[in-house]
Amino acid sequence: MSLKPPPLKNDCFALPPGVDWTPVDAAKAHLQEHLRAVVAVETVPLMQASGRVLAQDLVAWRSNPPQANTAVDGYGFAADSTGDGDQLLPLVAGRAAAGAPLDRAVPAGMAARVLTGAALPDGVDTVVLDEDCSTDGEKVAFRGPVKPGANTRKAGEDVTEGDRFLDAGRRLTPADMALCAAVGFADLPVYAPLRVAVLSTGDEVIESGHPAGPGQIYDANRPMLLSMIERFGFEPVDMGRVPDNRDALRDRLNDAAGAADVILTSGGASAGDEDHVSALLREAGAMQQWRIALKPGRPLALGLWNGVPVFGLPGNPVAALVCTLVFARPAMGLLSGEGWFEPQGFEVPAGFAKKKKPGRREYLRARIRNGVVEVFKSEGSGRISGLSWAEGLVELPDGAAEIEPGITVQYIPYGSFGL
Repeated sequence: MSLKPPPLKNDCFALPPGVDWTPVDAAKAHLQEHLRAVVAVETVPLMQASGRVLAQDLVAWRSNPPQANTAVDGYGFAADSTGDGDQLLPLVAGRAAAGAPLDRAVPAGMAARVLTGAALPDGVDTVVLDEDCSTDGEKVAFRGPVKPGANTRKAGEDVTEGDRFLDAGRRLTPADMALCAAVGFADLPVYAPLRVAVLSTGDEVIESGHPAGPGQIYDANRPMLLSMIERFGFEPVDMGRVPDNRDALRDRLNDAAGAADVILTSGGASAGDEDHVSALLREAGAMQQWRIALKPGRPLALGLWNGVPVFGLPGNPVAALVCTLVFARPAMGLLSGEGWFEPQGFEVPAGFAKKKKPGRREYLRARIRNGVVEVFKSEGSGRISGLSWAEGLVELPDGAAEIEPGITVQYIPYGSFGL
């Protein structure tokens, strides 16, 4: 049985009165404060949980390792029954192997044959490697002293029964699957996948591969955004393209709200005559026009449509990608139960020069070559080839900056966003 949280409030995107140009950090902080998970919690088999978002903290049902065991093939004994110099210990009958423990205790002054992964027999706390021993099958010889506990693993040295070992909000990895299995989990509580609808708008936008008339362009945003959603680990929902027709857009938004948990639109997010996304969100009474102090991508329309959050992205593909990475990606992390998502940036020497005016944060298409970060030859926001050329973004601060080659700048690889 799944359990879904209540819907978001209509004012979740409302900025404080009097706000005009909103700094990037203030806009992100507002999203972080007002958004939360909107997806249901469900239980799935362990084998189906990789890539899902954990809905509850996990507490180990069993220690790992469950018993003290040997890390090598060799001979085990009690360390305090040996000393310096040559040692000669009689062997008990039998051996200890992984999954087949020795059925008797090892008396002090004796040793037992042990194989890697075997539970340590009673009376054994130390193991000597095969390579360091000689044996005739009845006795084993080695040179002391031997460090107590050598070549053994303690019970619970990795995870102890009752320990919290994974936190809610973690996107589960293949390594997590191994850890969960090792401590006894067959099923895991996870959030339902966040469904993200993507919709392109505009009379000028047509499907790639079809004949284009005067003034028409191929839809570059939808393939890009749908691919990004999939890379982020969310479930993409393709809602196609809608012309500049308010009734048609209204119907498509209704369909999208029924099929998804969040909607991304591109185009129509400003305040012009043909900006129907903004107009319809305003008509629904849950529209906020954010003017972000950001380059590229200042206009951002946010609101709710039938209770589903809508991010109205700019129509320009470069601005759409930047706004998705900077704002929609961390917001979708919250909506999915994953929590606020901050990409990992790195200080890297600049391989370029630039004078930046104060007032807006800037993101430049960039990549690292020969130990320095280089930026695309043009900052034109219509240059889609720059997105493909780049492997990440250089983030320049809100204030004025004069970048010279060799000065360190903040570089955020696409991989840090999850792409």
